Amino acid sequence: MKKMTKKDTVEVKETQAAAEPAAAAAAREKKLEVRNLTISFRTVGGKVQAVRDVSFDVYKGETLAVVGESGSGKSVTTRAVMGILAGNAIVESGEILYDGKDLLKISEEDFHKLRGDKIAMIFQDPMSSLNPIMKVGTQLTEAMLLKSRANVRESRAQFNEKLKALENAMNLAMGGDEQTKQNNKKRCGDFDTFEYRHLALEKEYLSARQGAIEATDAIDRLLFEIEKNAVKRFKEISAEIHRDAARAVHEYVVTDESITPLLDALKEKSDEIEKSPERYGEISETLTKIRDILNGALEKIQPNFFAMGYYEQFSGQPLPQMETQQLNAYLRKYLDDNFMLEFIDCAKKALVYSETECVKAKRELLPELDSAKSMFDGEPDKKAVYALIKELSQKVMNTVNPLDLVKDSAAYTFRSSLKSAVDRYFDGVAHNSKEQARFDKETEKYEKLKQSGKDPDFKLVPANIIDLDLARENILRVIERLKESVQARIDGEDKIDFDAKAVAMVDFFKEKASGVVNKVTKAIARHRALKLLEEVGIPEPYKRFNQYPFEFSGGMRQRIVIAIALAANPDILICDEPTTALDVTIQSQILELINRIKAERNLTVIFITHDLGVVANMADRIAVMYAGKIVETGTDEDVFYRPAHPYTWALLSSMPDLDTSEKLEAIPGTPPNMIFPPVGDAFAPRNKYALKIDFEQQPPMFKISDTHYAATWLLHPDAPKVELPKIVSDRISRMSEVNKK
Repeated sequence: MKKMTKKDTVEVKETQAAAEPAAAAAAREKKLEVRNLTISFRTVGGKVQAVRDVSFDVYKGETLAVVGESGSGKSVTTRAVMGILAGNAIVESGEILYDGKDLLKISEEDFHKLRGDKIAMIFQDPMSSLNPIMKVGTQLTEAMLLKSRANVRESRAQFNEKLKALENAMNLAMGGDEQTKQNNKKRCGDFDTFEYRHLALEKEYLSARQGAIEATDAIDRLLFEIEKNAVKRFKEISAEIHRDAARAVHEYVVTDESITPLLDALKEKSDEIEKSPERYGEISETLTKIRDILNGALEKIQPNFFAMGYYEQFSGQPLPQMETQQLNAYLRKYLDDNFMLEFIDCAKKALVYSETECVKAKRELLPELDSAKSMFDGEPDKKAVYALIKELSQKVMNTVNPLDLVKDSAAYTFRSSLKSAVDRYFDGVAHNSKEQARFDKETEKYEKLKQSGKDPDFKLVPANIIDLDLARENILRVIERLKESVQARIDGEDKIDFDAKAVAMVDFFKEKASGVVNKVTKAIARHRALKLLEEVGIPEPYKRFNQYPFEFSGGMRQRIVIAIALAANPDILICDEPTTALDVTIQSQILELINRIKAERNLTVIFITHDLGVVANMADRIAVMYAGKIVETGTDEDVFYRPAHPYTWALLSSMPDLDTSEKLEAIPGTPPNMIFPPVGDAFAPRNKYALKIDFEQQPPMFKISDTHYAATWLLHPDAPKVELPKIVSDRISRMSEVNKK
């Protein structure tokens, strides 16, 4: 164990663990923010500190890998994101921000709307996610049907709310006189009116398209049963095909007139051979031809019903007879010339005005946030603090831009976060002295019994004391986080592309309008479920759809779980050790599958594992956790090629490598008892490079580069220079050589 040169204790300003340069962060959309998360668990032996002041961001389309030994806090962190912490968990501080909500403070009812829909999870044991007495097909379609009903209601509400906000902002931006208001009312009213026509057209089209999908699904099912000599409902399925394929005959779906005689032949032959199973094969050619026509129709370009809705509503002319692609171009130009370009220009004015007012309010808010922080310099007055929360929260909400399409989580959660932090502080003020008195009294009684030679008939319950310094720090963090968000918005005012924002606003309305009519029926859900089974590599999906989980191998069950997680098309997919229970070959297949699906769907993935090797080819960024804290974070190249924390070195040293026969190094010792967390660096007792200060002070996050941070005193300027362990440096050299080839 070495001594740090020059001085043993130092003051170092801590840097946010997962921070990024402002420009880089602004270029990407944050999907999830975890801030200063601290979680403990009540146990008989005392309070176990599982997660300690953990912070990180997750961006759209990236994979963040959280790596560490068992007990490092990685799974507890993700369970907090999912709202499935154990009953004895204590969330001592922190925030988990998603879509303008703090997931630590929403109700279970609200979590039902997010869990499995917006945020899905794959567990280590697939049977923890599967109902053993329900067919996998039913489990797959359930999520789609539930989401569809909720999505229709939500889409309509969001469309109406945002259109009204846009009209109000247009009025304010363009003068606000009565004539301007009437013009804007007509613009927004016309937009809403032709959207109704758009919805009617798209609904009719989707019904026909749905018929084609259901018919092809039934044909595939019947052909499969004929091939396997397992037909059970021949005439009934034939009737379904006839009905659904006929429904698909539509001017923009099935226009091939040859489908009519084929459907008539299907009906005629099915009546003839219903009771002659040996003749089922005679119908296969007819079924195949019908399917080919339907599949060809499903590949056609979709008409621009948005532009068509405007044309039919306001032009007073019949639709021109053109090919769909040519028609779309014509309708788009007509819409732009007669309405949309002017509407977008007005929307742009509204967006500029709304953003200017938002930034103005934020500038006025900044000094008030500094004033609010000063209230906690001494002993805060309870009544004054709660009055401040009420007043300041209203001012914060006044800074929210009603036209923002992505919610400002810092502002939306400010009131609940600040009140929660203040409540905990004053609870501690009222509770600590009583709790300490109770503990002292019981301790005295316990010791007296021991000294008299008696065995106490009760257990000494540790004092449950609220850390007032931490509680005060959490209050200041909430205010400071909002201040940083406010300042970032002010600094970025002149970098906004309002033309792009105006177009994005129109795209938002189109998306929400489509959401109103895109209802998922049982037949559509079945079709999508079968496609999902194919997507995750399940052979013979028609057969597997009707099987129970016990009829699948472990790897296949995990594929089913992945399909279920994807069924609701989530924003974020959490993978908690999804390959640990599988053999090496299947592990590789599942990892490749997750990687491929993530890329195809632009999914945001949080991948939990104890094995760095598992994430070598799939993580964009890596957070290394030990004893409840993030000790290193960086890109995959940062962590694998420039590791900085001795714990990361230890993980790399113990990682199997096919390119060498060198003996792996086991990590010495065991993780600390987190009922009594270490004073300094928790890894110090297991670290042969530990310095004296490691046993006295927790290291802050030292910045290595804009993307790379590590919490180790070895990065302090006064620390002695330590070379990478040979096994690690050799491995880095081999990996570098492989990547050059």
